[in-house]
Amino acid sequence: MRSKLLALLICFIVIPATALGQVRQIPDAAKRGNIVHIQETIVEIDGERMRLSAGARIRSRDNLLIVPMSLPPGALVKYTLDNSGQIHRVWVLTAAEAAAPDKNQR
Repeated sequence: MRSKLLALLICFIVIPATALGQVRQIPDAAKRGNIVHIQETIVEIDGERMRLSAGARIRSRDNLLIVPMSLPPGALVKYTLDNSGQIHRVWVLTAAEAAAPDKNQR
């Protein structure tokens, strides 16, 4: 019985620690900009209105999936486009990510 409790205790300690250690994988080719939700699937990035693709994913600072209406107005993001030029993936940047230089800039 003791060994089962010890194993359970180790699982409660180890599993959350590994989840905290995950790093977001934002592609080097992702562009940086400030985003504002306009309506439905229309957003504005740096003054240019763009449409979200049908399968667009928006990730918050906590790496949770959020709906476009939940975007903080003027939030600094990185985003990628699909083949038709629509926004496909969006990551709302944390303070550390925002301070880091872009890898694709020389």
